[in-house]
Amino acid sequence: MADNKTKPTKLSVAAFIDALADQSRRADAKALVKLMQNAAGEKPKMWGPSIIGFGSYHYTYDSGREGDMPLVAFSPRKAATVLYGFSDSKALLAKLGKHTKGKGCLYIKKLADVDQKVLEAMVIQSLAAKRER
Repeated sequence: MADNKTKPTKLSVAAFIDALADQSRRADAKALVKLMQNAAGEKPKMWGPSIIGFGSYHYTYDSGREGDMPLVAFSPRKAATVLYGFSDSKALLAKLGKHTKGKGCLYIKKLADVDQKVLEAMVIQSLAAKRER
């Protein structure tokens, strides 16, 4: 069985953010670190070369595959910032603002496009659900 490629690394979160070429993407990343760190009560950690995660949980699939992943995480990509680990609260998603949804993740172009209080509520809800399991 293949190893999970997304693992915590010793890379610096601050250095990763400072190296982002787009100034607004850098500012959004710093704001998301603050929001997620406050909600999770965990320091940010790099997972792989480009994902900033908070906390971790262990998973085991029915197939036997298992591993560790961050409770919540994001990655400032070129086209959009990808948010990982969010629950599917239709009520909160409806209030979030401009975003698109993928399988298990949210995409936002700019943090200013979404309601940050709603985003924070989504982070808190997702953290509570994962910690309950």
